[in-house]
Parts: sequence; C-alpha cells; structure tokens
Amino acid sequence: MRNRSVVTEFILLGIPHTEGLETMLFALFLSFYIFTLIGNLLILLAIVSSTRLHTPMYFFLCKLSVCDIFFPSVSSPKMLFYLSGNSRAISYGGCVSQLFFYHFLGCTECFLYTVMAYDRFVAICHPLRYTIIMSHRVCTILATGTSFFGCIQATFLTTLTFQLPFCGPREVDYYFCDIPVMLKLACADTAALEMVGFISVGLMPLSCFLLILTSYSCIVCSILQIRSAEGRRHAFSTCSAHLTAILLFYMPVVLIYLRPTPSPWLDATVQVLNNLVTPMLNPLIYSLRNKEVKLSLRNVLHHLGFLPEKF
Repeated sequence: MRNRSVVTEFILLGIPHTEGLETMLFALFLSFYIFTLIGNLLILLAIVSSTRLHTPMYFFLCKLSVCDIFFPSVSSPKMLFYLSGNSRAISYGGCVSQLFFYHFLGCTECFLYTVMAYDRFVAICHPLRYTIIMSHRVCTILATGTSFFGCIQATFLTTLTFQLPFCGPREVDYYFCDIPVMLKLACADTAALEMVGFISVGLMPLSCFLLILTSYSCIVCSILQIRSAEGRRHAFSTCSAHLTAILLFYMPVVLIYLRPTPSPWLDATVQVLNNLVTPMLNPLIYSLRNKEVKLSLRNVLHHLGFLPEKF
C-alpha cells in the first residue's frame, strides 16, 4: 500500500504522433461527441414517445442508446479538456474510474448485443411464442443481467490492474487509462497478470460472439425456410442493422486487445473509432432501414420544431 500511494496522479500524453494537431482534433472529436449524444438521445425519445415501439427489441435498443451516451463520456470530456490547452493530469482515483467505467460499459454492451441476438432468434425462429418467452419480466432480468455481469467483469479487471504498485513513471502514453498502458507503468513483474487479463478480456467477448453466431445461424436457417420473398426480405432487414452494429463493436476489440504485438498509434486510432464513431453510427444504423423508428423520429423532430408539419 505504501508503494501504491507514491503516485497520486498520472499525465495523459494523448494519441501518439499527433503533436501540433490539438486544435483540429479538438474540433473533430467535439463534433463526434455532440452528434453521438444528440443521435442517441433522439433514438431514446423516438422509442419512449411511440407506443408501437414498446417491444422487447426496442427496449434493448433503448439500453444500447443509454450505453452509447455514457461510453464515450468516460474518456471524451477529459480528452477534449486537455486538447483545448488545459492540464493533462488525471488523479489516481480518476484513472481507476476511467478504466472501471470503460470496461463496465463495454462489457455491458457486449452482453447486450448477445441478448439482442437472442431476442431476434426468438422472434424469427419461435414467432408464436415470442410474447410468452420475451415477457416484461424476462426482458428486465436480461437487461439487468447485462449490467450485473458487466460490473463483475469490470471490477475484476480494475482490481487486477490497480492492485499493482505504481511508483513512477507516471506518463500514460495514451489518451485515457486502459489496461495495456497502465501495466507498463507498474513497478512489478506483470507477465502473469498480462496473461490473466488477456484471457479474461478475450474469453468474454469470444463467448458472447459464439452465442451470437449460434443465434444467427439458427436465424438464417429459419429465414431460408420462409417461402415468400417479402417475408425473407423483412426478416433479413430486421437483423441486418444488428449484424452491422456487432461487426463495428467486435472489430476494435480484436484489434486492440487480442493482437500479440501492440501498436500505440494503431490502438489509439481504433480506440477513438470504438469510443466515438461507433456510438455515433449506431443511431443511424438502427434508424435508416427501420420505417417505424424513422416515423417516430419525424414525429419527435416535428414536436421539437425542427421539421415542418407537412414533412
């Protein structure tokens, strides 16, 4: 405990090899962050304001939008703060909080995508029993479970990282506190912990991905048995948005955490895409090909005064 208390704050060095680009990056990331917040808030308003969208699929989409609001908020405000010329220092407690909430929200989204895949599996493969299987009670339990298990995973990873002694240096060669960069600053041998963290971070997304793959394999088999072309088209359209969001979520995880030889610049670039761009794109992905969401969004924008009455 004595050694751990030596370092009371860390210095975030930011994205590697971007010296002199602070003003441009500030404007770019601020616009991404604002669009992310507005887009996901509009999706929430559209779903809450329309009784036709009060179904399990949109209930889980609501939770995804909430996660997509908070997920970039873990690292973006501090990043924008120092990009605007302010201090790059972050307290020890702030660093712990960043790492915990980043993995808590990330793991929650990972579990949530798995639950959403199960929801589509039940809707397409067992349509007559859908309302019975996906009852309000079941949906509440599943939604709560995603946060509960996300919290357990994040607590384990945070404890694993910060039980190490940090006695200097204190420069974090990244734009927020994450496991790989924090392990480099520890004043102890981290080889065993790196392996445990690698297995933990890799095993959880892999397990979820295999469950998603199983759900969609069953979904594809069921869709191919639908005789009408219109029925197949409608079934595919309801799943395509979810599949696109899953790919955007999992590709950065694989590139950042599961590569044997990390690259700071590539990791930071992919991490920015994962933290800011993917949450910004999710509202577009789930609304562009969904007539009900688009109609509800028009109504919301009309009531807010952004659209004329005859639009």
